[in-house]
Amino acid sequence: MKLDRSKRIVILTADAGFGHRKAANALAAALQEAYGDACSADVVNPLDDRRVLPLLRNSQADSDRFSRDMREIFDRGWNASRAAVPAASLGGALTVALFNVMRDILRTYRPDAIINTYPLYHPPLASVFALTRRRTPLYTVVTDFGVVHSLWFSRAAAACFVATEKVRQLAIAHGLPPEKVLITGIPVAPALADRSRAPAEMRAALGWSLDLPVMLVVGSKRVQGLPDFLRVLNHSALPLQLAVVAGGDDELYAELQRIEWHLPVHLYNWVADMPALLLAADCVISKAGGLIIAETLACGLPLLLIDVLPAQEKGNVDIVLQSGAGELALTPGAALEVLYHWLADGGALLTQRAANARAVGRPRAALDIAEHVMSQIQGSLS
Repeated sequence: MKLDRSKRIVILTADAGFGHRKAANALAAALQEAYGDACSADVVNPLDDRRVLPLLRNSQADSDRFSRDMREIFDRGWNASRAAVPAASLGGALTVALFNVMRDILRTYRPDAIINTYPLYHPPLASVFALTRRRTPLYTVVTDFGVVHSLWFSRAAAACFVATEKVRQLAIAHGLPPEKVLITGIPVAPALADRSRAPAEMRAALGWSLDLPVMLVVGSKRVQGLPDFLRVLNHSALPLQLAVVAGGDDELYAELQRIEWHLPVHLYNWVADMPALLLAADCVISKAGGLIIAETLACGLPLLLIDVLPAQEKGNVDIVLQSGAGELALTPGAALEVLYHWLADGGALLTQRAANARAVGRPRAALDIAEHVMSQIQGSLS
């Protein structure tokens, strides 16, 4: 599609976990794939600016530790901050802390549109718009499936893209016009929509066996007790192979390397091309993060969830369980029982879970969001 001039889009993100960054990168890739030179997309993390208070800047790394090691405190704090008065106070503090940074991002990039994948940026953005009288079209992309923080819902947004009807109703309850809240799914890498290569071909390229089902295990600094789950699977004698990604957690990766493996295993510390692994696997074992669930469903893979933040991620678990795309097992024994059932009778239940996952997966979410944003800022495409 030919545009009257190249459009510049700033995609705001943060590195509190992997989800916000992965969503932002997926949107940038979708814009590049669909529009090429007609659009430039800059992924920007305002918290990287050295002017941001260290407490706020370091909160990205600290969130991993708090969510894993101080889970009860993390959940209580998240729940408490969702109420109207604490949320307003938090918004005011964020405005003070990030106003100059956000203003300068708009001055530097002069974007035709802003796509925001991190809720804490909405209060300072709204203040910048109000005080500079320059309102750049703002689009929100919510990266969880269920109950989400009220800061996600900015009335300054031209549209809010959500994954489920539940999140849509929350947005409307917080004052967003219904016509501006669109169910698109959570954006995942456009490569996950590509079915041109057979899984067997992709497994061969990765050096995986073609004769055993592949359980892709996705870890990170946020996942509790992953080695315990893996040790039980390692001694299960199940007819499967494991592909385990430590998510850049060096300590976890070193611990995995020390295990005497009895099942075929492929260990990775950090993976740049996660779609290649997902498209070659038979199921995914992971924490209940919004992005890994969205990616797995987009590939039509069953999910075995072994860790969950009770407050923040309950809605993510619900979408998996209610759709029949997977199960929740919070102990190694429970996880082993689920896998035995999935692999019994020639993998009949595994096959059914995969079909259910395909039915709710949205591999084109990033492309759909990109198309909507471009059509709105262009006015009309020809």
